[in-house]
Amino acid sequence: MFLRTFGWSFAITAIGLVAAGLLWGAQGFGIVLILSILEISLSFDNAVVNATVLKRMNPYWQKLFLTVGVLIAVFGMRLVFPLLVVGLTAKLNPATVIDLALHSDKTHDGLTYGQYLEAANPAIAAFGGVFLLMIFLDFVFDEKEHNWLGWLERPLEKVGKLDALSSVVALVALVVASRFFAAEHAETVLLAGVLGLITYLAVGGLSSIFESGLEEEAEREEEAEKSGKSIVQVAGKAAFFLFLYLEVLDASFSFDGVVGAFAISNDIFQITLGLGIGAMYIRSLTVFLVRKGTLDDYVYLEHGAHYAIGALAVILLVGIKYHIPEIVTGLIGVAFIGLALGSSVLRNRREAGEEERELVGSK
Repeated sequence: MFLRTFGWSFAITAIGLVAAGLLWGAQGFGIVLILSILEISLSFDNAVVNATVLKRMNPYWQKLFLTVGVLIAVFGMRLVFPLLVVGLTAKLNPATVIDLALHSDKTHDGLTYGQYLEAANPAIAAFGGVFLLMIFLDFVFDEKEHNWLGWLERPLEKVGKLDALSSVVALVALVVASRFFAAEHAETVLLAGVLGLITYLAVGGLSSIFESGLEEEAEREEEAEKSGKSIVQVAGKAAFFLFLYLEVLDASFSFDGVVGAFAISNDIFQITLGLGIGAMYIRSLTVFLVRKGTLDDYVYLEHGAHYAIGALAVILLVGIKYHIPEIVTGLIGVAFIGLALGSSVLRNRREAGEEERELVGSK
């Protein structure tokens, strides 16, 4: 299973690093390798959250996530999307943006492509920060089968019964961020943040609507099979919107990596290749977690990933004004995942010990 799931990632890594060495020499090889590691470290928690969504999709859509989804992630989110952001925020025509991207040292009105992308950071951070914050808030306010930090999660679950509380908290956070971290870009930050909230509500809401009919649809399919018919439309729509949700989620996670990558290289192709290799591993890891049932075995992993998402959302909003090193972002995510994994292992051992004592007692 391991080789079957990670085979494509290993192959793309080998091809990508060889290509980097041939095109840009030893220095290019090292840069692409560093960028790959950067992407993996920043997005490990993304894989865990992705797995919670992907396990609700059938094998066909899981394969699409690893094939079509990777193309969207690599070329769409890490190559085309930054071009669109620069064009929209700097009000440049597509030809100028592409020319700047292809010639990293070239300037337009005194700014390079990387500097334009850095200037677009307030809008990028506001959109991604609010989107990720909504994911975190909906998780902590929702009732869960297991609580990791019970002293915190149980009270939050009680107040979470209030309608639209997540949206209210996210909007308050956005207003605070625009007031204290984006004095010069307040209007841009507010607009981008509201768009992030709308995107989350639209994509998440549509997928929930279609998912609500899956159980009923499964019963219909069972009856339809007896008559030689098959009904898959609702399930297909549900899976499509879950797939779309995953792509937007991936984009939100990739924002800080794309902007931060320019501190390592100004070559857009090196950045795309390095981050693309990293994205392959994150997607393979997502599928691996689903197929191994890791989230069921280690019940607090999902909690750790969502707390990492909450931390990343705060970092993105604070990062509108203050630069926070990517290594800090990556370490926070790894720390939450590691602590959650350790807590899950201890819980499993404790339950196994209790079962053993009960068995001995019954004898």
